[in-house]
Amino acid sequence: MGYRIEPATADRFDDVTTILNPRGHERACWCLAWRRPRGLPSGGGGAHLRELCAHDPRPGLLAYLDEDGAEEVVGWVGLAPRSAAPSLQRSRVLPRSDPETAETTWVVMCFVVRPGYRRRGVARALLHGAVEHARAHGGRVIEGFPVEPEPGRRVPVGAAYVGTVPLFESAGFDRVGETAATSGRLPRWVLRRVLADD
Repeated sequence: MGYRIEPATADRFDDVTTILNPRGHERACWCLAWRRPRGLPSGGGGAHLRELCAHDPRPGLLAYLDEDGAEEVVGWVGLAPRSAAPSLQRSRVLPRSDPETAETTWVVMCFVVRPGYRRRGVARALLHGAVEHARAHGGRVIEGFPVEPEPGRRVPVGAAYVGTVPLFESAGFDRVGETAATSGRLPRWVLRRVLADD
């Protein structure tokens, strides 16, 4: 199934909202957990993400599907250089990077796929788009911190927002090491793809 992957620009912000905050919750995450600036007021996440969408590099990518002649936005992946993710750089459970490489090391933060479109390759298409987006903006390395599924069991939706190890491996990422972080009680690993060698 073919998906069109586009950067989350300011003029596509209605589509960003459809994915990240469809019910209009004031305290929605807005994919800011790692890049939320200090002092941002409660409820200010949407406005801040809209501002990020107005500038390069864009804070995420959107997946679109044309079904029966009508195009629908079906998914989101958040990503950024590590330099734009200060909370990640302060993490006690995920590895920090050398400040000298924080501009060229990109991180995949989260996936959101609309109900009804899950298990249809949306996250895979978004991850491939993320690799190309990072490369186009000078990225030399791209990393993710996905969960390791239990054998024979599906990852719960609440834990799958970080992606899965098999998803990242299918996109050419290598397993680097386990982290001290979990999602839904599942262990999270460092998966890395070196873009400079591609």
